[in-house]
Amino acid sequence: MEIFSIITILIVLSALFGFINERFLKLPHSIGVMIIAIAFTAALYLSSSISPALFNYLEEMMLSIDFETVLLDIMLGFLLFAGSMHTNFDQLRVQRYPILMFATVGVLTSTFLIGFFMYYLLVLVGYPVAFMYCLLFGALISPTDPIAVLGILKKAGVPKKLETKIVGESLFNDGVGVVIFLTIFQIARSSQNEIHVGEILELFGVEVLGGIILGLIVGYVSYRLMRSIDDYDVEVMITLAAVMGGSLLATKLHVSGPLAMVVAGLMVGNDKVRNSAMSEVTEQYVDKFWELVDLLLNAILFVLIGLEILVLHYESYFLISGLLAIPVILLARYLSLMGPIRLFSKKLDFVPKTNLIMTWGGLRGGISIALALSLAPHMERDLFLMVTYVVVIFSIVGQGLTVGKLVKKVAPTE
Repeated sequence: MEIFSIITILIVLSALFGFINERFLKLPHSIGVMIIAIAFTAALYLSSSISPALFNYLEEMMLSIDFETVLLDIMLGFLLFAGSMHTNFDQLRVQRYPILMFATVGVLTSTFLIGFFMYYLLVLVGYPVAFMYCLLFGALISPTDPIAVLGILKKAGVPKKLETKIVGESLFNDGVGVVIFLTIFQIARSSQNEIHVGEILELFGVEVLGGIILGLIVGYVSYRLMRSIDDYDVEVMITLAAVMGGSLLATKLHVSGPLAMVVAGLMVGNDKVRNSAMSEVTEQYVDKFWELVDLLLNAILFVLIGLEILVLHYESYFLISGLLAIPVILLARYLSLMGPIRLFSKKLDFVPKTNLIMTWGGLRGGISIALALSLAPHMERDLFLMVTYVVVIFSIVGQGLTVGKLVKKVAPTE
């Protein structure tokens, strides 16, 4: 199927589902679009025996889309840059140490806890899977998704200092999670039986530190260019070039593109940089442009997640495993956050029930699905893709719609 046709269909569906949500459902945009996409896909299934043409056409389209490449290599850089541009840099700097712990030690701890729990859960279900593959699932499902988090927390009424922790963690932990996933993936593929710390440290050094350094360079060059002129058209193009050029460089240099775009976005969006490099008119145009990019790509992403139902492999025990995995993953996240929160609770002012809110507000999204799709068939790809999909749907819809109510109940004031 032609690329133009695919893009056209996705944009048309995104606009249509967005309109239906705003006109009738009035849910948070990401949640509403995805729910409508799922309902649309279910309706296609029910009507496929009567009129299979549309169902077959969209199924063929979804099979032709490399979701992993589209999200991780193309869309993610734009979404992370747009999100980090509007993150409070000063609050992020104050909360940098717990955010660093959540995004590293927290993700690593969660990976092993989920891997351990899932190994025995699948034995209980009667579908035993090698521990290494369960560990792979732990790595792909542990990072919270910055796209889902940023889109939903805006309307959840979370206190700013807690919102900074959740958003900051989600911006950085996907890069760390991908590194952990790739490390375990390489070991599983080479049939090794143990994880070597040296391999993890080497990947961290190249991917994580390399991505941060590249982001600093891209952000600084963008700042210097924007500061030397006063033309909002060109300055908007400079930010666009920073994302596209930076992402391409990250791919060529084999460093973390997501982390590079987060750092670059934080630099360009920093109030001090804005005041010295952008006029008021430029600032308005830059913000509006990236808000539009964020809205459009978010809509397309959640439409894709909804339509992904078309290519899932269905087995009853896959679905049961997915439902049972939800409390397991929530428990693992709660336990993985406990150490860092206790460590910093005396030094920094944490809101009541921080662990509970961060556990429920740590949403999973498209990144986990993309990583699950990258699994080889012998790594129980069909099983873990279905489990991941069930967890993501519950996370975005169930947790996303109720996190605001939870916050008002346990932490009503800032």
